[in-house]
Amino acid sequence: MLPTIEWRKDRVIMIDQRKLPVKEVYVECTDYNQVAEAVEKMIIRGAPAIGVAAGYGLALGLLRIESEENLDEEFDRIYRRLERTRPTAHNLFWALERMKKTFEKNKRLSFSQLKKRMIQEAMDIEREDIETNKKIGIWGKDLLKDGQSVLTHCNAGSLGTAGYGTALGVIRAAFQEGKKIQVYAGETRPFLQGARLTCWELDRENIPVTLITDNTAGFLMQKGMISVVMTGADRIAKNGDTANKIGTYTIAVLAKEHSLPFYVAAPSNTIDFNLAEGREIPIEERDPQEVREIGGRCLTLPNVKVQNPAFDITPAKYISAIITEKGIVRAPYEKNLKALKDRLGSKEDRPRSKKDRLRSKEDRPRSKVR
Repeated sequence: MLPTIEWRKDRVIMIDQRKLPVKEVYVECTDYNQVAEAVEKMIIRGAPAIGVAAGYGLALGLLRIESEENLDEEFDRIYRRLERTRPTAHNLFWALERMKKTFEKNKRLSFSQLKKRMIQEAMDIEREDIETNKKIGIWGKDLLKDGQSVLTHCNAGSLGTAGYGTALGVIRAAFQEGKKIQVYAGETRPFLQGARLTCWELDRENIPVTLITDNTAGFLMQKGMISVVMTGADRIAKNGDTANKIGTYTIAVLAKEHSLPFYVAAPSNTIDFNLAEGREIPIEERDPQEVREIGGRCLTLPNVKVQNPAFDITPAKYISAIITEKGIVRAPYEKNLKALKDRLGSKEDRPRSKKDRLRSKEDRPRSKVR
C-alpha cells in the first residue's frame, strides 16, 4: 500500500500528490497550520485521507501547546482552522468531532498523557480507515465479474485514503482474487487525479488501465466497452444522494442511459445523516487558475471568467448500490442507510473467510505512540 500519510515521532509526513507521477516527494508538517494548508492545496486529497489528516492536525496542534492555560480556547482555535479547509468532505468533520470527543473525555489527565492519547486516537483513525477499506473491497469484489471493464472517475485509491482505497480497493480486491479486470480511468479535469494518480497506482500493481479524456466515457459505453462504473464519494446524504468529484453526475446519467451498473464505494463515515438530500451538501468552489492552467502553463485567456466547482451531486436514482464496510446498500436508500446506521458498531457484518482474517492481521499497521 502507498504511504499516503503517517505520524512520525512529532510530525506528520505525507506524499505530495501534486507532484505525482513525475516525482515522489514527501512533505513534513510540523504544526497544524501546515496540515491545514496541505489539505487546502491538495497536497493530500480524498475524503478519507482528509479525515486522517484532520485527526493528525489536531493532535499535532495540541502537541505544540506548551501551557495548559486557556487550553479549551487553544483547542477550539486549532479545530476551527482545520474545519475551514474543505467544506464538502464529510470525513473531515467526522474526524474532527471524534478527536474533540477524545479531548473532552481525557483532558483531566496530565497534559503529557492527554497529548499521547490524542496522538493515539489519530493513529487509530488511520488504522481503522485501512481496515475499513479492506472490508469495502471484500464486500464489493463480488459485484465485479471476470473479464469486465470498469470505468472510474477521480482517484479513490490508496492516495485518497489512509491506504488500500475505496473504489480502487474494490477493483484491487477483485484483481487479487484472480479476476481479469480492465480499468478505464477518466482524466478528471481540472486537477487530473485520474491521469496522474489513478493510473500511477494501478500501474504499480500491474492492474491493466487505459486513460481516457473525461468526454470519452459516453462513446465507450455506446460501443459496449464499459461493463460497470465504480466511484468513491466525499459526502452522502441520508437519502443516498452523493457528492463526488465534478463530472461524476454526467457519468452516472450516461451509465443509466446505457443500462450499466453505477456503484459508489465509501466508508460509513462518509454518510451525513444530518442532511436529508444532496442539495444540502456544500459544494467547494476552487481557484479559477486550476482551470486556466496546467502545470503553470496558461491554456486560455488569462482573465477569462471561470467556474470551478470541485464536486457535483449524483441523485440516488442513478446509483445501483453503495458499498460500505458494513455491507452493500441498495434502494430505497433512506430506509436502508438508516438500517446501516443502526448496525454501526456491530461486529456481525464482516464477510470474511479465515484467510481474509489472517491477511487483515498481517497487513495491519503497527505504528504506536513513542
